[in-house]
Parts: sequence; structure tokens; C-alpha cells
Amino acid sequence: MPPALWTVWVLGSVISLPKEGASDQASSLSCDPTGVCDGRSRSFNSIPSGLTAAVKSLDLSSNEITYVSNSDLRRCVNLRALRLGANEIHTVEEDSFFSLRSLEYLDLSYNRLSNFSSSWFRSLSALKFLNLLGNLYKTLGERSLFSHLPNLRILKVGNSNSFTEIQEKDFAGLTLLEKLEINAPNLQTYAPKSLKSIQNISHLILHLKQPILLLEIFGQQALAQVLIDWPEDYLCDSPSPVRGQRVQDTWLSPSECHRAAVVSAVCCALFLLLLLVGILCHRFHGLWYMKMMWAWLQAKRKPRKAPRRDICYDAFVSYSERDSYWVENLMVQELEHFNPPFKLCLHKRDFIPGKWIIDNIIDSIEKSHKTIFVLSENFVKSEWCKYELDFSHFRLFDENNDAAILILLEPIEKKAIPQRFCKLRKIMNTKTYLEWPTDEMQQEGFWLNLRAAIKS
Repeated sequence: MPPALWTVWVLGSVISLPKEGASDQASSLSCDPTGVCDGRSRSFNSIPSGLTAAVKSLDLSSNEITYVSNSDLRRCVNLRALRLGANEIHTVEEDSFFSLRSLEYLDLSYNRLSNFSSSWFRSLSALKFLNLLGNLYKTLGERSLFSHLPNLRILKVGNSNSFTEIQEKDFAGLTLLEKLEINAPNLQTYAPKSLKSIQNISHLILHLKQPILLLEIFGQQALAQVLIDWPEDYLCDSPSPVRGQRVQDTWLSPSECHRAAVVSAVCCALFLLLLLVGILCHRFHGLWYMKMMWAWLQAKRKPRKAPRRDICYDAFVSYSERDSYWVENLMVQELEHFNPPFKLCLHKRDFIPGKWIIDNIIDSIEKSHKTIFVLSENFVKSEWCKYELDFSHFRLFDENNDAAILILLEPIEKKAIPQRFCKLRKIMNTKTYLEWPTDEMQQEGFWLNLRAAIKS
């Protein structure tokens, strides 16, 4: 058996309620004989049930309502004004307002709506006032939100934080709109044609940090027609140099008006500049020069010549791995097995495991009386030898040219040596170097000359 219905008269208005809930609803919602119901600040967490066609105006603002369902207002077919502002509404079902064909006033301001649906308004052809201020949305949606509101006269949109974009289609279809309020202090982008589509607007209220941008949309003459008290009451708030000046009297450069575009352009320019510098450094060995400068600065902090007691080797040998047979089986045999023997430093044998390769190279060179470069086509192409030549260059050719002993293991053109080793190329042009002879009769003389060069 269906629950009994009570007819509750609250100041002359009729509300149909289930018997069980009659006392709570009657004490919370006040209605007068004309169907005007006042439920402001009554701690409602939902729209009261049992509302009928007798309700003409419903004010439920300043409550704790979080959800509007399809059934909440289904019977309010004669409702003309609905105020739901200052609640906690985050969800409105698609057909919540479908039966409100007589609705002329709708206030959804200061709730927690992050998205809007055009289907909410598809049957509200009589709507004249719509307030969407103070919600959490960033834009008014992808589709034209107000296309079903041909009679809308007053519209309020925006919020003080997240509303950042005005799109071209946002106000499409509002042919009779007379008053528009936009609250967008953080507006970043707008489509110029979006506001131009509003033909009959007579009042425009703007809450913008950069109202000067609207001059680009309307122009001076049009602004004077639609902005209330233009230009006297429109003063600049930012940037600080023009704060307090009338908008009409203020001129800002394009860079000040379009900071985001300027910052993007500067970032792109810096990126291209860095890319160009990187290409030039690679092409002209800029990294090598920076490394050499760092090594030179480090060397300046050390004594120009290592104390004799710190010398551990007669010579450090720099060679390509592909020439290791000649070094290890001929040079080492001739020098280390000679009487008295020479002590050579070879990277494969004498570098300290786990130590940074650059430190190994520099320490070995500094602890060696001489440095022998076994030059060949393999040496020039070797990345390993490049490092050794890089970090020995400043000491060998800036401090003491006599520290270098050059051995040409095979004929090599001087132009094959990288141009960044300009002093090495110069020394090869001005200083005698040892050339490995292919004739066995001349090889004994080669070893005699090499031993003498190491002892010098």
C-alpha cells in the first residue's frame, strides 16, 4: 500500500510529501501563497523531495547540496526562478532541468562544478538569466554551451582562479544577450571573434587583470558603448608601472600584453642558440678547448715542475692499441731490458684500476720524466690517444717542449693530425723527431737515439 500523502501548508504554499518526512520538510522550507519558497541557509544536503508544480520560485542558496538528480525537480513544471548558489554541487545529471520549460532565472554560482553540459539547458528556451560564476571550470566546454538559450538576456561566467580561456564558440547563439559579466583575472587566451558574435550587448562587466586586451576585441568606440562608466572607472591593476592609470590612457607594448608568447619566443631563441653553439663547438672542437682551459687552470695551482723525488718513470708512452705489438714487444724489450734499464709507464700495465681515466693520464704524465708519443695513422684515429694528447698538451707544449719525444712509427702526413693540436703540428715542423726505420741495419741507431733522448 503506497505511503499516505500529507498536504502541508507552510505560509500558504502547497508541497506534497510522504507522511514520514512531512515534519522535517515543513520546518525547513518556507513558501508563501504565490509559490515562492525560501530554503536559504537551512543546511540542506540535497534538494527537498516532494516539490510540486505549485512552486514558482525556489531559493536553496547557501546550503550544503552536492548533487542534483533527474528526479529532484521533475514535477516543478511551473518553476520560474531557481537559486542554487553557494552550495557544494559537483554533479548535475543530464536531465535535471528537463521539465523546467518555464524557467527564466537560474543561479548555479559558487559551487564546485568543473564541467558543464549543454544538455542541461536544452529545454530552457525561456531562460533569461544564468549565473555560472565562481565554479571550478577552466573553460566553458568543447561545444557551444548556450546554443539552446535563444532568450537569454543576462549571463555571468568565470571564476577568480581557474578560468583561463575564452573560445570562439563560447557565446554562439546568444542573439538577444544584453548584459555579460566575465570574471577572469587569470585569463590567458581568448578568441577575438567570441565576443564580436554578441550583437545586442549593452552592458559588459569585466574582472580582468589585463582589460587592455579587450581593446583589441571591441575597439575604443565599442567599449565606450558597452562598458559601464567607461573610461573613468576602469583603472589598470598591473603591471606595476601603470597601476592606477586609466585603461584608455595606457599603452602597453606587445611584449607586455603577450608575455606568454614573448617567453615562448625567448625560450625558442635560446634553444636555437644553444643548438647552434653545440654545433659550432662540435665543429670547431669547443669542448676540447674548454677541457684544456680547465686543465690549464688546474695546472696553475701546481708547481711548474714536479720535484725530482716525485718522478717515478723515465717515460710515459702514449700509443694506439693497434700499435701495442710494436710497443710491448720491441720498445719495452729494448728499453726495460737494457743495462741500466729504463722504467716505462704503460696504460695497460701501470694505470691504477678504479681511478678516473683522466686522473690516471695526468698523474702518469706528471710522474714521468719524458712522454713518448708513438705517432701513426692509428694514433691519430684513436679516441684513447686523443684523451692522452688532450690532457698532456698544456704541460708538454706550454711548459717544457723538451718533455715530448715524438716517434713516427710509419710515414704520416702532418695534415692528418687534428688542427686543434696546433703546437704539436708546429713542433713536428720545427723539431727533429725519431722515425722508425724499416731497414734492420738502421734500427740499432734508432734505439741509441731514443735512449739518449730519454736521458736528456
